Amino acid sequence: MTTAGGGGGVVEARLAELGLTLPAVVPPLAAYQPAVVSGPYVYTAGQLPMVDGKLPVTGKVGAEVTAEEAKELARTCALNGLAAVKSVIGDLDRIARVVKVVGFVASASDFTGQPGVINGASELLGEVLGEKGVHARSAVGVAVLPLDAPVEVEFQIELVQD
Repeated sequence: MTTAGGGGGVVEARLAELGLTLPAVVPPLAAYQPAVVSGPYVYTAGQLPMVDGKLPVTGKVGAEVTAEEAKELARTCALNGLAAVKSVIGDLDRIARVVKVVGFVASASDFTGQPGVINGASELLGEVLGEKGVHARSAVGVAVLPLDAPVEVEFQIELVQD
């Protein structure tokens, strides 16, 4: 299994241009894998906005966490997701396209801006992957997420067929 980091082609060069580095893959918090390959697809587990092994902020969006902070956290989730994808395929240039993104936002009872929060993940995928990053999406408000995370993102990626 390859971990995030050096080497790489066009996608990793684009990450570098954007001033981004793939983090180490976030270890599973329970009995699952960060990403799995099935046929021509990679499915990621839900990615929390972990940075150096911890959540930079916790709480509900619209209460303890602002929508702007949550949008940045969604970007971190997407970057963690790309690291998980790389861990199972070795080279991000094997991505044909992002098919679907599902984002969960731990929301205060009156918060309705989930789509704007999950735009953080969608925009990052577009910046990094260009047209290959355009995808279908769901943005869902939930009562609570693991570790009291404000945001969680998962995605399905189609691989280039050899």
